[in-house]
Amino acid sequence: MDIRQYIESEVVSFKSTKAEFGGLSNMAAGFSVNVNGIIIPTVEHLYQACRYPLFPTLQEDIIRQDSPMTAKMISKKHLKYTRQDWDQVRFKVMRWCLEVKLSQNWEKFSKVLLETGNRAIVELSTKDKVWAAVKEGNKLIGTNALGRLLMELRENYVKKNEYQRCIDPLPIPGFLLFGNPIEEVCNESFDDDFKYAFEEESSLA
Repeated sequence: MDIRQYIESEVVSFKSTKAEFGGLSNMAAGFSVNVNGIIIPTVEHLYQACRYPLFPTLQEDIIRQDSPMTAKMISKKHLKYTRQDWDQVRFKVMRWCLEVKLSQNWEKFSKVLLETGNRAIVELSTKDKVWAAVKEGNKLIGTNALGRLLMELRENYVKKNEYQRCIDPLPIPGFLLFGNPIEEVCNESFDDDFKYAFEEESSLA
């Protein structure tokens, strides 16, 4: 991904999870996911755990943390165990994590994405020019990989109202969680919601 420049006043930017567009952050609470039957508090927990597929104990230590920032800090302490192809697959892993977040939190997450309209989405940072962008004058400069992936979700799924109940695992070697291959991730509550809506409709017929 190349470096981009954005005019701050023309974009939707986010940093704090408590701000207006805080739900866009990987650290935002209230967007838990279920992967292989394991409840994971935030996408940040999930992404960091995916960095260490051959170390299930470390993955568990990351995922069981209440705070996504603590999970990230634990991950940073063990970078020597990072999967060897991480630089080649990390953007794919993040896209997959975001698709899972959207699938399992469709109503809430799609609402936040729709509220960004057609504006560019930019994660703000004081130093990270890969996942985010850094303020320089009235411009935001960086690769803004996370913001661009969020815009992909917005355009490919949310604006088209194309809900994806199931998300396929990534076709990369060693895509593991707690020593087991990550399987197709489906929103099981979708069936219950559909059944409830169907029963309600039938009772009104």
